[in-house]
Amino acid sequence: MRLKYILKFLIVFSCSVSFGQKKESAKIKSEASEKVFKYTNPVTRDTLLSMRDYMINKVGKKWYAVGTSAPVWTGPNPGIKLLVSDDLKNWKFHSYIIDASELAEDCPYNGRFWAPEIHFIQNKYWLTINSGKVTKKDPKGMSTHSIWLFSADKITGPYKLVNGPLTPQYNNDATLFEDDDGQVYLYCSGNGLFQAKINLQSGTLKTPIEKFLDKREPGYPEWMVGGIEGPYVIKREETYYMFFSSWTRGYEVGLLKSKNPLGPWELVSREPIFGTRKKGYRPELAVQGGYDHLQFQDTEDPYQETGHNALFEGPNGTLWSSAHYFMYHKRSYPYSQRFEEWETMPQLGIERVTYKDGMFYINGPTWTEQIFKMEEY
Repeated sequence: MRLKYILKFLIVFSCSVSFGQKKESAKIKSEASEKVFKYTNPVTRDTLLSMRDYMINKVGKKWYAVGTSAPVWTGPNPGIKLLVSDDLKNWKFHSYIIDASELAEDCPYNGRFWAPEIHFIQNKYWLTINSGKVTKKDPKGMSTHSIWLFSADKITGPYKLVNGPLTPQYNNDATLFEDDDGQVYLYCSGNGLFQAKINLQSGTLKTPIEKFLDKREPGYPEWMVGGIEGPYVIKREETYYMFFSSWTRGYEVGLLKSKNPLGPWELVSREPIFGTRKKGYRPELAVQGGYDHLQFQDTEDPYQETGHNALFEGPNGTLWSSAHYFMYHKRSYPYSQRFEEWETMPQLGIERVTYKDGMFYINGPTWTEQIFKMEEY
């Protein structure tokens, strides 16, 4: 009789173990089949890949990025680097689509190559670069710094010069936007924000370049007074939205809107919709610019810059923002006070972008692991 109960117990125990194993196996299988996108900013952590003003394009199953290479402030840089990634997280150098070492000595755009962008419009890739001619008298090429337009059949090039400079004055941070009717618009910065219609085929402006917003625009908030730059335009529900950046308090992104691609533009929010701010960020600029009196609280993130953004297609066709993320040299505990070499240079950061009721929202800036379930996209 006792043996009978023992055998019965062993059978029940065996069945329980077997059921538990099957349940655990099913759970593991379910988790494995559940597609998620995980990442941690900054997604690049490499001095060789370091750039400012990142812009990303998705072509096929790959993502490509361009930006401003170092040295940024002290003189000409080596050209325009193209990075490539299969998953948005692991990036590698692809090529120089503009290689300064191959340019002729008298090239009129052999300078600093700031904030390049690539736009796919009318079945071609259009590259805007912002540069000037470096001379002994002007080693940074700033007196002739303006916008140049190139085109290519593939995102990897080769790129051929279409025209330049496109404007008769100092302009920077050029971007392009194609409307539903095929008309293309040029937006740029340069002590304010500017706009014009452009003919891409000839690389000529169809309307005079016009300044439509000053950094000290009457009635506008003080977080813009240090400087505004980096426009990027997108259209939703018959409204045009322009993202732009300001470096007054760190690097913050603002949002304008208009019912017409040439304005008038107005702020969607009087507060930045994204960014970081730190009291200890470039205090000398605040003094020189006369805005060192501004009162604000530091954001809790470990960055001193998260800005000059552009939008791109991410996983499953979702909308994302790219920008450069730059660690704050006075970041507080619990962040390490010892900087890795990559932390001393700007790196690529990405964030999810959503739109609701006439407003765009950018997640972050984040610095811990982010997890997005594909079915939520």
